[in-house]
Order: sequence, then structure tokens, then C-alpha cells
Amino acid sequence: MSVQWFIFITVVIVMIQGLVFRKWGLKNLKYHRYFNVPAVFEGQEVEMVEVISNEKLLPVPWLRIESKISANLKFQKQFNLDIQHQQFHKSLFSLMPYTRIIRRHKVKCLKRGCYYLNSVTMTCGDLFGFQEVSKEFQLSAQLLVYPKLIPMEDIPLPSHSWQGDVTVKRWIVDDPFMVAGVRDYAYDDPLNRINWKATARTGKIKVNNLDFTANPRLMIYLNVDISEEMWNAVTEPERIEKGISYVASIAQHIISRGIEVGFGSNGYLIDRPGEPVRILPRCSLEHLTTIYEALAKLVIARSVTFFTFLEQDLARGVTGMDFLIITSYVSPRMENQIRKLKEYGNAVEFLWLHPQQDIRSEEHEESGIGVS
Repeated sequence: MSVQWFIFITVVIVMIQGLVFRKWGLKNLKYHRYFNVPAVFEGQEVEMVEVISNEKLLPVPWLRIESKISANLKFQKQFNLDIQHQQFHKSLFSLMPYTRIIRRHKVKCLKRGCYYLNSVTMTCGDLFGFQEVSKEFQLSAQLLVYPKLIPMEDIPLPSHSWQGDVTVKRWIVDDPFMVAGVRDYAYDDPLNRINWKATARTGKIKVNNLDFTANPRLMIYLNVDISEEMWNAVTEPERIEKGISYVASIAQHIISRGIEVGFGSNGYLIDRPGEPVRILPRCSLEHLTTIYEALAKLVIARSVTFFTFLEQDLARGVTGMDFLIITSYVSPRMENQIRKLKEYGNAVEFLWLHPQQDIRSEEHEESGIGVS
């Protein structure tokens, strides 16, 4: 056979195998990616598992799987894993007929959040690299990274009943000897509850709001606004991240003591954009997980102003609640709402997110804003 015929046949074979791999290379390829656990805390490690199978007679000489993964998920270095710009990941495979490969990656979770792995791009080619074909595959992998827990002694908490060794029992049976503020008169209120001094001062009929005698309920509110003048962008997200860790740590501590706790914020969850967060108080490990999940999904951006957020509580007539407000500031409008919350029989205290607010906190305590 002449050299020309050899070259011609070689070119034909190369072209045919190139067309074969281009047409059938990605056929019957199955790919699955998942994390070995659904959630971890910030700073912990998790394992990401890749499973790929070639369910056909044709081998796959090389297969490249590309995806974009957050830089907050730090992968350990592997010879078959290429990471560019800390977020573009490439995995290389070679598959014989009817084979399956399982590959495991150690991942360190650097930051709280909700991480989705929605899609990957598969690219395969022929034996000589002359032909290649790509296709995008949809995935549904998700990882929740809970905020880092902080020791309670490192949180500048105000002094209150749910902190101490002895919990004040209240809020099931009315106690006529314990008055917790005043509120507007309702049609079914007895006349002996009318507070005549408050009625004369306000010009409206006010009645005593009686305290109760059962377990307290704590509602932790996180204000994602740095100041009242702030627009949409939060200029100091790390400050709010500290507040998120405060919420997780306090909720864990409170539930461990058998006290009901809830969570609210004027931010929003990544899967519920534009909607303020409110989780009503309960006491169980399942409820604590619900709070952790909400904190992992919380977006540090305003859904409504904190003034509007508090106004919604006033509109619902919330009563008999302990509020711990984690905030960077308290505006005059918020002070007015807080006074109204207290008139409804609620207790309100603050945990400040800015060191300069320590002086401001003392001023509020002296004026009665920061003390239940």
C-alpha cells in the first residue's frame, strides 16, 4: 500500500471516529452530584460526591465536567480537579463501557450561606482531540452552611430572666397583681381593668395589661439596616454577619433551657425574595433547625425598613412577648414603636452591633427604652 493510501485511510478513520464520538459520546451518560450531609456549620468540612456512569458500549476517552461553585466552598487540591479563579471547577474522567466512577472531594465551608449546584457542562471528544461536543445538565444539589456559633460569654447580652439560672414563670394564667403596661380598651375587657390615669393622659380608654404566670417567649429580631438613611445596599455586611451568629447562638442557648424562641428580620430568605422573615416562638430541636436554616438562607439586604417591620407587629397587636432586638441603631420613630410594644405588655431589650452604640445603649436604658 502506498503512503498516499495509508494517509487517506488514516484521515478517513480519524474523521469517522470523530463523528461517532461527536454523535454518541454523551449518549447514556449519567451524572449525579451531592453532599454527604445537607447542612454544616461555618468552618466545618463536608464531602461532595460525584457519580458518573457510562451506560453504553462506546467508551469515553476523555470527559470534562465544568461548573461554577462559590469561592466560599474551598476544595482540597486533587490531581484530577482543576480550580480557576477559586470558583470555576473542572473534573476530568475517562470511562470504559458500562462503568461507573465515584469521586469524593473534601470541602471546607468558609462562610454562612445557601449554596446551590444547579448545573454542570459536560464536554467529551474523540481519541485524538479533533472533535468535541458539549451539553449542559441540570442538577439539584444544595448545601446549607449555618452561622458560626459564639460562646454566650462573648455576646454582650442585656440582663434578663431568660439568661439567669432561675427563669421567671409567666404568660399562661392572668395574674391580677402583675401589671405589664396598658393597652387600648377592648369590648370584652372588665371595667375593673380600666387604667384611669392612662385614660386621662391619652384621651382614650386604656386598660391594664396583666402579666401571666408561665414560660416566657423570646422573639429575636435582627435589623439588617446599618442606619435609617441606608438604601438597598448594606455597606457593612460583616457587622450583620456577626448579628446572625448572635441569633444562632442565643437561640441554641434558649432552647436548651426549655424556653420558646422565635426569629424575625427585615432581610429576606434567598428562596423568598422581598418577604420579611418571621418564625414564631417554639421550643424543640426541630424548631432550632428551622431557625438555623433560615439564618443560612438569610440575604443581607432590606425587604422592608425596620420601622415598617415593627409596625407590622403593632398592627397584629402582639402581646406577652420578650423582644431582643439586634440592631446597629434606634431611630426616634423606632423608639415610639418600642414604647407602644411595651404598652401592649411586651418587654423589649437591645443587643448592639456597633461598639459606638454602647453609650447610646446606656442612654436608652436610663430613658426606659432599653429595659423591660
